[in-house]
Amino acid sequence: MMEKMLNDMIYDVVIAGSGPAGLAAAVYAQRAELNALVIEKNYMSGGQIINTYEVDNYPGFPGINGFDLAMKFHEHAVKLGARFVTDEIDSVKKEGGIWVVTGKNGIYKTRTVLAACGAHHRKLGIPGEEEFSGKGVSYCATCDGAFYRDRTAAVIGGGDVAVEDAVFLARMCKKVYLVHRRDELRAAKSLQKKLMELPNVEILWNKVPDEIAGSETVEKLYFSDTKSGEQFDYDVDGVFVAVGITPDSQAFAGIAETDEQGYLIAGEDCVTSAAGLFAAGDIRTKPLRQILTAAADGANAITSIEKYLNTL
Repeated sequence: MMEKMLNDMIYDVVIAGSGPAGLAAAVYAQRAELNALVIEKNYMSGGQIINTYEVDNYPGFPGINGFDLAMKFHEHAVKLGARFVTDEIDSVKKEGGIWVVTGKNGIYKTRTVLAACGAHHRKLGIPGEEEFSGKGVSYCATCDGAFYRDRTAAVIGGGDVAVEDAVFLARMCKKVYLVHRRDELRAAKSLQKKLMELPNVEILWNKVPDEIAGSETVEKLYFSDTKSGEQFDYDVDGVFVAVGITPDSQAFAGIAETDEQGYLIAGEDCVTSAAGLFAAGDIRTKPLRQILTAAADGANAITSIEKYLNTL
């Protein structure tokens, strides 16, 4: 009965996703007394931060782990009365001024939609990656790092996430290789300093992975030098891929303008090119993708949604 009521209702806003952006939006929507529904495809809110071992840059919570911070966000929204439903969105379209959000479990009608679906880990696309996924290939060091205690691991990438993963793994692994295609890292200087101080981490500069190999699990990583073309192979027990993210914007394809990578084009006000569709968090074009900026997006988005609803 409750599911039928949720599906028959016309909401002020449907919030697609419950990472930091979606949860902050849920808080602000409740405070604005909007009739809102949060749709989350996973059984747990929080987005990517639930897999973060330590968050040290969210004001007021130094050293908190990502799971605990996500739970605080979720509890705040629930305390204010936010409604959540577990569903995966297949399509979004506008019919006669009303948005129709179609999920695998139901259809939801709303005056506005906030896309806060986040993003997912980008893959290398090399032989062995799919074959050994879950058998030595991982996209989450904090999720799987404990399996490699006193063993050897390789991290692929050079940004904040890659360096954070290498630092985290160095606490338990015998040896950690950081494989980066350039001769300098893109990560924050504070993270680089931490990395350089670790005796069991070796950075392999100007290297790109070619193949991941093994029998039942990962045993070897093959890679090439980007300058000389020389090929190498190292014995490793695990390969952690941290080469960026891809926005989960497929449901909004063709509805609003996106950039070449598929991010929904929206400014600080979170307004997209489609009237009534807003974008917040990692799914939108922005120079900095952090928990703090995602939460700020959630607040800005609801403010913009209120202004839009007042014009209807």
